Order: sequence, then structure tokens, then C-alpha cells
Amino acid sequence: MSIRSEKYLALASIDYAGKSIDDLHALFKEVLEDGMHGLCFSAYEEGQQPGDRLSEQQIRKRMEIIKPYTKWIRSFSCIEGNELIPKIAKEYGIKTLVGAWLGNEVEKNEQELDSLIQLCNEGYVDIAAVGNEVLYRGDLNEEELLGFICRAKEAITNVPVGYVDAYYEFTDHPKITEACDVILANCYPFWEGCDQDYALLYMKDMYQRALRAGNGKKVIISETGWPNKGTNLEGAFPSEENAIKYFINTQRWSKEDDIEIFYFSSFDESWKVGSEGDVGAYWGLWDKDEQLKYS
Repeated sequence: MSIRSEKYLALASIDYAGKSIDDLHALFKEVLEDGMHGLCFSAYEEGQQPGDRLSEQQIRKRMEIIKPYTKWIRSFSCIEGNELIPKIAKEYGIKTLVGAWLGNEVEKNEQELDSLIQLCNEGYVDIAAVGNEVLYRGDLNEEELLGFICRAKEAITNVPVGYVDAYYEFTDHPKITEACDVILANCYPFWEGCDQDYALLYMKDMYQRALRAGNGKKVIISETGWPNKGTNLEGAFPSEENAIKYFINTQRWSKEDDIEIFYFSSFDESWKVGSEGDVGAYWGLWDKDEQLKYS
């Protein structure tokens, strides 16, 4: 057994009872510095939101911060400066899961898809995601989404194409699942009101459900995380302690069972309060001022 394996076997038996917040900070730092498979990349600075144009400078600044800690990043759009994210990531040797954001604006959907195809065919994309939670939001119906996925697959060569949504949508929409090369499942025990003590077991069950739906296809957890502030949702309570424990448990499982996980998120984003309530602003490992939160 390697030193690395022994390290995570030890983490598997962690008893959090009696551990102080300083103890948790030390564990968090140890796990973070050992590295993650993937991290969802938050590029919008304070006062910005989707629709605002991202600059190369702000993307580089944040990429410099996260590059020691992750092998992959996930981006969510291919327009308004977001198309620079995979290009800059490649400069730093980071692999990319790149998403085209699809919604209810026809012109923007076409721009997103065209830009994703171009980025793929220019070599900046390792996995392409056509849409994020489109079915969950109800922005497109199944046949409309299927059309976008099929168009992407016809135009993109040598890059696996998938779709991102809540894990259960792949059971509910077998045509979409069949069209995907890879299943990109969002798994959030928090959003289903799960107590943090049982959250990892619940996420494992979510992952297994996506595996069954995929019928042999690769499943990647495209988002999971826990907020450190805000209003609770049933038995799920945001707190610094719970956010640290969830991060440690998630990364431990990722390494023990070789599960590919993109943690949500890199930086806090205040604009998300509008769609998710007060917890929306507090999912980052770094705060809105780019300071590491749990060190």
C-alpha cells in the first residue's frame, strides 16, 4: 500500500467528535493541498453576473489561485469572455470540462453551441457539456435539448459530449442519456435537505442511480458542494464546520473509489443569491475577495 493510500485510509476512519474548528482547518488544508480531481470555476467578481463580459486578466488571476489544487476545471458558458477560460486553463496544464449554457434565448443558444464546437475543434476542450440543468429548469423540452446534443456530436470530433443535470433526470429522460457519451450528474445532498452526517452516503446513492441510468456509460459528478452560510433547508444546515466536513468526505471518497468529482465551487458569487436564496453566495472554497475560507 502506498503512502498516499495509507493517508486516505486513515482519513476514512476520521471521528469528528471532539475536533475543534482549528483541527478541521488543519484537515481541510491537508486535503486541499493533496489536490482535487476537478473544480467548478467561478469567474464573476463582486458586482458582476452572467451577461457581463469577463476579462482575460480576471480569469488569469483566479486561475493562478486554483492551479496548484486541481487537475480539471469546469466552465459553464462559451460566450461573453467565458470562451477564454479553457484557453487559459490549457496554458496552465489544466484539463477542461467546458459547457455551453442553454436557456430560453434562441440567439444565445446558437452562439453558445457554435463557440463550444469551435473550442472543441481547436483543442481546448477535454469533455464538452451541452447544457446545464436545462430540463430541471424547464427552459427546453427533451426533443429540443436532444437536437442540440446531436448537432454537437455531429460537429465535434475526438471529444466526448455529455449533458449536465440532476442525477435523477438521466433516469427520467432515457433518450437524453442514450445520446450522451458521458453522464454528467449534479449530486447535492444539501438541496434535498439531507443532514450533513448522512450526506456522503446519500451522494453515493445518487451516483449509483446515475450509473444505473447510464447502463455502462461513464458517470462524472459534475457538481457537488456545501455552503458555509445561509438559511437551512430542512435537515441541511450551512455552516463552516459542515462545509469543511463535506469537502473532506467528498475528496476522501473521490480518491478511495476513483470517482471523478467537480467540486462546487472555487469562489463565492454574490449574484447567485437571486436564484438560490441567501445560501447561493457561499459555496466557494475561496470567498468573493479570493481569500481561502477555511485556512
